[in-house]
Amino acid sequence: QVQLVESGGGLVQAGGSLRPSCAASGSIFRIDVMAWSRQAPGKQRELVALITSGGSTNYRSAVKGRFTISRDNAKNTVYLQMNSLKPEDTAVYSCAADIRQSIAGVTTTYWGQGTQVTVSS
Repeated sequence: QVQLVESGGGLVQAGGSLRPSCAASGSIFRIDVMAWSRQAPGKQRELVALITSGGSTNYRSAVKGRFTISRDNAKNTVYLQMNSLKPEDTAVYSCAADIRQSIAGVTTTYWGQGTQVTVSS
C-alpha cells in the first residue's frame, strides 16, 4: 500500500509564502513524476507544477517565477515553495506521484488528500 501525505498549507496574507510538502510512504520501488495540482471552489482542478525523477520541472504560466517545485528522492518527498502569493492562489493543493511498487510492476498514479491554502487580500 502506498500513501501520500501532505502538510504545510495554511492561511497567509497576500505577498506571503508557504511551503507545503508531500511525503510518499509504503511499498515503493521507484517514483517517476511528482506533481502538485490545485482546485479552487467552483473551478476545475489544474496542474500547478511537476518534476521528473531527473529534476526537470514544468509550471503553469500563472505561477512561473513565484512557485518552485523540488523533491528529495531519499525521502520520497516533493515540496512546493510558494512566494508572492495572491488571493487567486487560494485552493486545495494536492500532490500526485507516479509510483512503481516493484521492478516488474506497473506505474500507478497516487494522490494525496489535499491541503488548504488560503491567501487573504
